[in-house]
Amino acid sequence: MTNPILPGATLGMLGSGQLGRMFAIAARRLGYRVHVLSPDTETPTGQVADVEVRADYLDLERVAEFAGNVSVVSFEFENVPAETTEICQKYCPVRPAGSVLFTSQNRKREKTFLRDAGLPVTPFTSVGSQVELIAALQKQGLPAVLKTADWGYDGKGQVVIRTIEDAGNAWSALNVPQAILESFIDFECELSVVAARGLDGQFVSYGPIGNSHCHHILDISVCPAAIPLSVATEAIEITRAVLEKLDVVGVMCVEFFLTKSGKLLINETAPRPHNSGHLTIDAHITCQFEQQVRAICGLPLGSSELRSPSAMANLLGDVWEAGEPNWIAALSYSNLKLHLYGKQEARLGRKMGHLTVLGKTVEQAEQTARAARAALKSR
Repeated sequence: MTNPILPGATLGMLGSGQLGRMFAIAARRLGYRVHVLSPDTETPTGQVADVEVRADYLDLERVAEFAGNVSVVSFEFENVPAETTEICQKYCPVRPAGSVLFTSQNRKREKTFLRDAGLPVTPFTSVGSQVELIAALQKQGLPAVLKTADWGYDGKGQVVIRTIEDAGNAWSALNVPQAILESFIDFECELSVVAARGLDGQFVSYGPIGNSHCHHILDISVCPAAIPLSVATEAIEITRAVLEKLDVVGVMCVEFFLTKSGKLLINETAPRPHNSGHLTIDAHITCQFEQQVRAICGLPLGSSELRSPSAMANLLGDVWEAGEPNWIAALSYSNLKLHLYGKQEARLGRKMGHLTVLGKTVEQAEQTARAARAALKSR
């Protein structure tokens, strides 16, 4: 086994948003130093890191210098260029590997890999023109969802198609050279499983988390999800298979649709901590960010035991629309934990923070989370 990277070492993070911030907080609590690289400055991660390097991801000379000063590199979002991780790998380990990032950051590669590995994915067809799109619709059926192959997140880069006549406008709206057409899934609910895998193959997962979205952005997450035990067990085993087949070292989230017939279908993967897993900070013995640190450093993974039923509510820039939120009103809920990301400007739809509530039941926790978030807008 490779020698572990012990506390006191310096960890490198590509990307400087809230996921990097919470990684840095977990790393520093364990005694590590953290360097972060991104094209921005005064970032959520940079505010808590030891060193913030401002450089473009394709400034490979600066990237090489960055990688030469750390013991291991990880990333907090999928859209890091392959060239960046290739340069980093010359100087230190990149975990998860750049090959994992390369697969996950493109929907066509991701879906094809999962399908060819025998894993359950939403039916899809790769399309590269309006003519191919129409042919795929005729074969695959309607309704369907057209998605960009690259750079999609939070519902961006996708269009629902309900009739053949919609195909031309849908293709023009995406305006990309390559896309995938997915069958529209009439699902019962959306689930996610966040898991970690160590250098030695140790696997730890959090029980399935139930997710609800608003305008394609995650709104509320609850744990445990209200699903049968058999479905929860199957979701974890599928997630284990995904991490093993991709040879992930680090944290990965697998998002699922649960169909009305009880079938699990993988919607997408994220090779890093996930928004739905933020509740693990307060609700589980070891949070997803500490697991990320442990995994990439070659340390034993921590317990994922759930302390209490919990609910997380995202705080978007909309909460600031009428002025400073009423923090006093929200914090009057004594079982609430508030997490703000240090972003300087609140914009509609921008993730500014989240709050987590622990309760005796999931229903109680969710009800309180919604009430506390509503209280932020009270005057």
